[in-house]
Amino acid sequence: MLAMTLSQDDRRLIEDTGKRAHDLRAELSKRIVGLEGPIEQLLCAVLCEGHSLLVGVPGLAKTLLISSIAEALSLDFRRIQFTPDLMPSDITGTTVIGQDRATGERSFVFAPGPIFANLLLADEINRTPPKTQAALMEALEERQVTAAGEKHPLPRPFFVLATQNPIEQEGTYQLPVAQLDRFMFMINVDYPSFDDEYRVMRLTTSSYASKLETVFTREEILKLQELVRRIEVSDPLIRYAMALARRSRSDSGVAPAFVREWLSWGGGPRATQCLLLGARARAMLDGRAQATPADVRAVAPSVLRHRIMLSYHAEAESLVPDEIIQELLDTTPSPDGVGV
Repeated sequence: MLAMTLSQDDRRLIEDTGKRAHDLRAELSKRIVGLEGPIEQLLCAVLCEGHSLLVGVPGLAKTLLISSIAEALSLDFRRIQFTPDLMPSDITGTTVIGQDRATGERSFVFAPGPIFANLLLADEINRTPPKTQAALMEALEERQVTAAGEKHPLPRPFFVLATQNPIEQEGTYQLPVAQLDRFMFMINVDYPSFDDEYRVMRLTTSSYASKLETVFTREEILKLQELVRRIEVSDPLIRYAMALARRSRSDSGVAPAFVREWLSWGGGPRATQCLLLGARARAMLDGRAQATPADVRAVAPSVLRHRIMLSYHAEAESLVPDEIIQELLDTTPSPDGVGV
């Protein structure tokens, strides 16, 4: 077991977080019907201060889900609608000439853009050209913006939650692999079940209006983000997460035959980091002080689906990343005996 510094107060806080996470889900259910999987994954990303990409067709409440989470966590929320004519300065801000009212002296002043928020919604991120997409790269990785040679730190916590429509390709620009890798999770948002869609119709076509109560404050989120990295993980669990990522690389020497045939590119070290952080966050949301192999398996699809590249053979057989990830999970031995 890795040496950890969890005190009794830490363990009580973790247990309390599990109870309050249940209250948070109940609060979100006042406005969001279904979407239990995406909600859990987004909450994991919040605890890890990780960015996420939500993929789904229009009308599935992706934007509403993100704004509702910001409201329930009392986070400063901004939304940018990505369009082909969006410029980098429309996101990060720009340097303008300002005048001191007392002295009348003029000087260059940085005017912050909408990226200076706790939670930034990058709506339809693939609709803007690569030049503008690149404006997010420094913020995603270093959580700062550089303008006119001066660095401006972003407020903490800071997350980018982006949305993408998977069926519309005209007028869109594919996200670079390097930028995709900065997103901790790629979360699929599917059509609702019959019962969920019925509830949506009852709520949205009536006069019902919901108001969400704050469950966690911004200061509490910052404290939990520090604590989540001290959730206990065993050495075998680290090796299991590494095995999943390494076996997805066709040239690693440990890749199974189906990976060598179906994948031309696999997950790198950042994938392993996200597997372990996501597992820790999932354990905390459940009120547990130790992550398990089940936690790693639960977050694996969202961590890996945008970090693997299908080969020609896989595309010819109409395979999708999740099918290959499931095969990888089924054939990778784990500390709890699941897998071969």
